Amino acid sequence: MQRERDERGQQGLVVVAGGGGFIGGHVVAELLAQGYSNVRAVDSKPVSSWFQVFPQVDNLELDLRDRAACREAMTGARRVFNFAADMGGMGFIETNKALCMLSSLVNTHLLLEAWEAGVERYFFSSSACVYAAEKQVSTDVAPLKEADAYPAMPEDGYGWEKLFGERMCRHFTEDFGIQTRVARYHNVYGPNGTFAGGREKAPAAICRKVIEAQLSGKHEIEIWGDGEQTRSFMFIDDCVQGTLLLMESGVTEPLNIGSDRLVTINEVVSIVENIAGLKVRRRYDRTAPQGVRGRNSDNTLVRARLGWEPRTSLEEGLEQTYRWIYDQMRAEERPSRVSRGVSV
Repeated sequence: MQRERDERGQQGLVVVAGGGGFIGGHVVAELLAQGYSNVRAVDSKPVSSWFQVFPQVDNLELDLRDRAACREAMTGARRVFNFAADMGGMGFIETNKALCMLSSLVNTHLLLEAWEAGVERYFFSSSACVYAAEKQVSTDVAPLKEADAYPAMPEDGYGWEKLFGERMCRHFTEDFGIQTRVARYHNVYGPNGTFAGGREKAPAAICRKVIEAQLSGKHEIEIWGDGEQTRSFMFIDDCVQGTLLLMESGVTEPLNIGSDRLVTINEVVSIVENIAGLKVRRRYDRTAPQGVRGRNSDNTLVRARLGWEPRTSLEEGLEQTYRWIYDQMRAEERPSRVSRGVSV
């Protein structure tokens, strides 16, 4: 075990762009747990506002939309994980398309500087938003296969940025020889992430709203849409495992990393109610952003290529998420900033 840890430390510097964010912070934690001793985390936010901070890591505050910042981040790098992006739940990405598109600067500049630095392997975090809305018009949606990204008509703004990022990775591999890996994430949730303020996604928003209902005694929450829209949700631990497996694999094409269990938003609310031991009145705002009607992951290819599939049930993952958010809200001793409903 010690030899394995030493070898991982000697593999060279691993850079995690977006390391102060939700997924990036969990990846840094897992790299350290696996014995990687040379890790750099980079994020545009002040280190004091990162979700997870590790003193043994080289923590840098840099705006990676700027190429000079990417050059500094890539100094000495051998492997790079790119999670850096301006994004959030549906309420954010539907009203901030230009900001989402500007994240293409991050990936473009990171790839250029990774090429200059001689980076051996580069990971890009893409999204199920690359899939065309016309394939997601029913609650009983057919699971999305990787090939369904073409002919291309991704979600406006954020989806186009992610699909463009995938193409950039492909062409940097073809033209410059950088080994790239691409994961299409499907609705990742868990502790140590955003749960208020407008960028939170559905599982965290639902947990927060049920906790607010519980603490206030009002026992009522608002849900965007009719609650019958469907999604699959993947717990962060499974996401990290799939990500690291993909990074170490020989797979060069994009892969879905997500759960293939399809549930309605109403079902998610019911699960959180059971965790809280509370029944809430549900007010539905059908005028709010809802995204596609249904979305699910087809995991056939990722099982064949990586032998991976999620292990954490939605009930288990939501309980961990709920408990963490509850502790955060109690520690604040004040109501969390309330966004306008449940974003998906």
